[in-house]
Parts: sequence; structure tokens; C-alpha cells
Amino acid sequence: MSKITKILGLLIVALVALFIVGAVYFSLFFDANDFREDISGAVAKNTGRELVIEGDVSLSLFPWFAIEVGPTTLGNAPGFGDEPFAKFDRAKLSIRLLPMLLSREIAVDTAELEALTLNLAVNTRGANNWDDLAAGGDEPEADAEAEAGTGAAIEISGVDVSDTTITYSDKQSGDTFVLSGMTMQLGRVSDDGRPVPAKGSFSFDMQPAAISGNIDLDTVASFDMDEGLVTFDGLTIAGVIEGIANSPTRLNFETDGIEVQTKDQRVSLQPLELTVLGIDMQADVEPFSYADAVQPSASLKVDAFSPKSLMTLMDIEVPETADPSALSRVIVDAKLAVKTNVIELNDVTIKLDDTTLKGKLSVPRTEAGGYRFDLSADQIDLARYMAPSDAAAEDDASEVVPVEIPADLIRPLNARGDFRIALASLGAMHFENVVLGLNAANGRLRMHPISSELFGGRYNGDVSINAAASVPVLSVDEKIENVNMADLAKAMFKQENVTGTISGAFKLSGRGNDMASVQQSLAGNMSFELRDGAYEGTDIWYELRRARALLKGGEPPTPELPARTRFSSVSATGVVTDGVMRNNDLLAELPFMRLNGSGTVDLPAATLDYNLTARVLERPDTLDGVTEEELEDFTEAVIPLKITGPLASPSVKPDIEKLVKKQVEKEIKDKLFDALLGGDKKAPPAEGAAEDVPAEGEPEEDVEDKLKNKLKDLFD
Repeated sequence: MSKITKILGLLIVALVALFIVGAVYFSLFFDANDFREDISGAVAKNTGRELVIEGDVSLSLFPWFAIEVGPTTLGNAPGFGDEPFAKFDRAKLSIRLLPMLLSREIAVDTAELEALTLNLAVNTRGANNWDDLAAGGDEPEADAEAEAGTGAAIEISGVDVSDTTITYSDKQSGDTFVLSGMTMQLGRVSDDGRPVPAKGSFSFDMQPAAISGNIDLDTVASFDMDEGLVTFDGLTIAGVIEGIANSPTRLNFETDGIEVQTKDQRVSLQPLELTVLGIDMQADVEPFSYADAVQPSASLKVDAFSPKSLMTLMDIEVPETADPSALSRVIVDAKLAVKTNVIELNDVTIKLDDTTLKGKLSVPRTEAGGYRFDLSADQIDLARYMAPSDAAAEDDASEVVPVEIPADLIRPLNARGDFRIALASLGAMHFENVVLGLNAANGRLRMHPISSELFGGRYNGDVSINAAASVPVLSVDEKIENVNMADLAKAMFKQENVTGTISGAFKLSGRGNDMASVQQSLAGNMSFELRDGAYEGTDIWYELRRARALLKGGEPPTPELPARTRFSSVSATGVVTDGVMRNNDLLAELPFMRLNGSGTVDLPAATLDYNLTARVLERPDTLDGVTEEELEDFTEAVIPLKITGPLASPSVKPDIEKLVKKQVEKEIKDKLFDALLGGDKKAPPAEGAAEDVPAEGEPEEDVEDKLKNKLKDLFD
């Protein structure tokens, strides 16, 4: 052994001996409690806060450099009250000394923290009580070796945190979040990427949302400091949540792995599964950055669930539907993107019962934001989702409850979009290629454009509800063109008494809290034209002949069955006031007759009352067995008709009272004329008949003067 080696050996032995002597002396004569006031003073000087160490402070050097502190309290920031910012019952940290000194290896024994209470707060001005602790001087220059990734090795035997409570209170928003009973245990942690078992649990409470619950988590973490990589393998979060439903609901979140790249500030997730409110969801999340606002994108799948069951769980009244199986199954498939102000769903496929919807929609993340959508559906049977019919209520009209205007839903609604349906059915009503545009904001809802193919024709509409005022106002501007009247009457009224094609326009408005009030206050204009059809069940020509026979005392004609009145055109326009349309220009063109008249249509009651006059224009080609005397009587007369009853099945009859009155008046005039003129002149024509001419050789003026003189002599 060389002399230099002996000298170095002796020097090392001397240094070790000196260190041991110093450690013994330190442990025998050094008391860390003597420095508590100095520590508190330094904290007060640098932070302005009071640090109170109530328990003992113990410090040891060998073989571990260890410090253990008993109950300690750190005061709050100025202006945040007397409640301490943080306090704990016990904290312990131990570092193996020799590896740190000789080889720059940091070996930490299990770090322990018991009963930590941390109070985070934001005041009404938006200031918080932790900024002053985070603020510091200039950051130290980075160590060259650390930058190069050759810093000291780190190993922690474990972390044990127990009975921790963290409170966050925001007086600006009024929100309060509390994590309590939190525990966390980590296994051996090193910077070489070795797996670290980790598990924890906590209870939480959110106010004023009144949502609370208990959560357990379990994972295996890995830390690679050189690569700046943190991974979580097999992360599971499970628990029970209260407050989002009327009973506690299970929460389960699982993913095979999460990778956090700290250098790039980027997160990558394996496909994840989430179960909440009994709904199973899967998401494939694309890698995203957390450098600024977190805005992940994902492919989202929601397994089949029952909306009715969900509404029951959420304590929402489940609507009773005509089809009990309606609202029983929904499946969702979409591309989800979280943006700063909205959550966007693109390539959406929603299967609701037997209906498939596709398109896109967005959900706002701020109160000022609005819902946006562009959806198309293949087909839907709306009758399934209507309230079931109540036979007893139908028999007793007093039991019918008016349909309310949903003003409370419209007022806060902010939504805009387009909705298309290839085929929509409502009972016997079938709408094809339906287009519906919706725009709702500031208490106003407008559905425009509205269009649909309907029974061979087309419907276009513009419907608005103004719910901004205390009493809603409903306005409609609707048009139908070339709609098959037979199919429409059968579908709407279950009647098969009218054929032809109908066109019309309706521009109306009314106010009220329900549809009954709206109908009673309707005002506006209406018009319609019915072309090339027939009114089944009534033969006006037969009714006229029968009425004539009744007046003349003859035999009534034999009816031709089925009873039918053909027409080439029926048209009318009218003004609506207080729910009643008044019409003065009804015109009906029949093959042998023209009808004119006026009347009213009571829209709330769905009844009509019309007075018409009929003039026979020529001999009907299709009628046989009509005598010349009948034709002469009809073509010389203007015949009154009466149309009354429900819109669905009105009664069309000659006005017998007027016919009798006209017949009596005619007979009196004939007799009086004969008495006055000696029967040598023709009687005045009946109302509407062709005008008589004077007798041959006698001027018309002489006949009139003679009649006036005779009447004067008679009544004198």
C-alpha cells in the first residue's frame, strides 16, 4: 500500500469520525424548538402572515436528515378574515443524508401529512388569498446540469396524506367547493419511470348546486423526469353522487392509460368509459394541449338508454304518451369538440325509438350563449308522443283542458337552427319533406321557414310566439296550395264528404296564455278556393226540386244516389275579429248554378252560418226527368240556401222560410196585379228573374204610371 493511499484512508476515517461526533453533539445539544419564533418571524417578514407552530419540532441528521412538525397554523391573507389559510396536525419529511452528500442521490423516506386543512378564497373584487404566496423574486437561473438532464437522482419511498380538507369559496359567483376526508397513498416514487401504485378517496360538496358525493380512485403512475413524462396506467374513478338526481347515482370512469408530456404540455388518453345516471358512454379522446384553455376533441358513443327512466331519475315529470313504448330508447354517436364558449357535436347520429336524426348541434358553455343545430330525420310518428286520448273527456267538453302556450320555456330560450324530416305522421296526416327553421331569443320564438308537401299539395308557414310580455301573442302567416281536399278532410275531420283541391291563405294573430284564449282573440284575414270537386251526401239540385214540389203541392222527385253536388270552384275571403271570420263574397260555381252569399265562421267553435242565393244558369246536361215547368221556375227565380253546422259536416238546405215568403209574396203580387190591371198585363217578375217587357203597342212608362194610379186609388 502506497503512502498516499494510507494518507487518504486516514483522512476519510477522520472525516467520518468527525461527522459522527458532530451528529452526536447535534442530537444531544441542538433543539429545533428554540428556532420556532425565528421561523415565524421570517414567515411574517416575507409574507405578512402569522405562522404559529403549536407542536414540537424535531430534527435529526443521521442516518436520515429528518424534520417532523406538530400542529401548525398559517394565517390568512389580509382582508380574508381570521380563519387560517392552512393548518395541519403533523408533517414529516426524511432524506437519507450520505447518498445526498456523496453521490447527489435524493432518497426520501415516506412523506407524511396528517389532517391538512386548506382554505382557498376569492373575494367580491376577484382577488384571492394565495397570490401573495405564489409571488416571488426573480427566478433562479436554471442549473446547467439540470437543463441537460443530468441532475440529481430522486427517489421517494412513498407519500401518505390523510384526513385532508380543502375548501374553495368564490364570493363573486357564490360557489363553494369542499373536498373532505381526503386520503392519498403513493408507493415508491423515482425519476426513472418505475411504476408507482397510487390510490385515494375523498368526499366532495358543491354549493349552491347542492351536489355531493364520495369518490375513490386507483391507478399506477410513472415519472420519467428526463423525458418530462408522467403516465397513469389503468386509471379508475368510482363513487356515488347525490344531488344530480332524486336518488344517489353511481359514477364510474375507466381508461387504460393517460400520458402527460410536461415539456410539451400535452395530454394523451386511451379510450375511456364513463357511466353516470345509468348511461354508459365511450369516448376516444384526441391528444390535446393544456398550455392554455383545455379544448379536447373526441369520438363519443352513448349506449342505449331510456329517456323516460332518465326523467324519473332527474325528478322530471314523465309525459304520458299515446304509445307507452315511446321515449324508451336513445342511442347517440357523435364527434365532440370542447371550445372556449361552446361544446360542438358534429357528425351526430341520434336514434330515438324508430327515428334516426343526423347533423350537428352545439351547446353553450356560457349563459349568454345559445343552442345551435342543423338536423335531419328520416321519419317520425308524432302521434306516438302525443297525450293519450281520453274518451270520457271527449264526451264531456267541459273536461277538455286548453293547451297552454309554453311561455316559461320560450322566455329563457336561446336557440337557432334548421330541422328537416323526410316523413312526419300525425294520425292520418302525412307531411313529406318537412323543413322547419327555428329562431328563439329574448322571449321571442319564430318558426320560419316552415314548408311541407301535404296530400299532393304544399304548405308554407311563418309562426311566431312573442312571450316577452306577460301575455303571449301568437301570429301565423300560412298558405296551402293544391291540397287534396278529400284526403285532408278525412285526415282532419274523419269525413269523406268533400273532394277537390284547396288553396288558401291565413294571416292571423291572437293573444292569451292558452290556445282557447288565442282563438277567441284572433284577428286578421283568411281566404280560400276549392276547385274541381264535389260535396258528397247532399244533392242541391234534388233539394231544390223537392222544395219546389213542397211549395207547389206536387210529388217530390226521386233522389239519385249517391247524393252529390259537383262544383268547379268555391271561393271566399274574410276578415277575422275576435275569432269570428265574416265573409261577404262567397262564390260557388256549379255546372248548372251559381251561388253567392255571406256569413260567419266561428273558429273557436268550428261552426259556420251562411245565407246563400242560388241562380240556375242553364239546363243541367246530366239531369234526366226534369220538366220544362221546373226549369222555367228555377231559371226565373233566385233561390235562397242555408248552410249551418260544424265545419266538418255542415248542413246545406234550401231556406224554406224564405222560399215560402217569396211564394206568398208572388201570389199576392199576381192577384193584386190582376185586380189592378184587369189581368191584361203580366205580373212583375220575381226577384232576380228576367225583366218583363210592356204589352205590344203600350209604352213601358204608361204601364208604370197606370199601376201607380191604380194603387193610389186603391189605398185612398
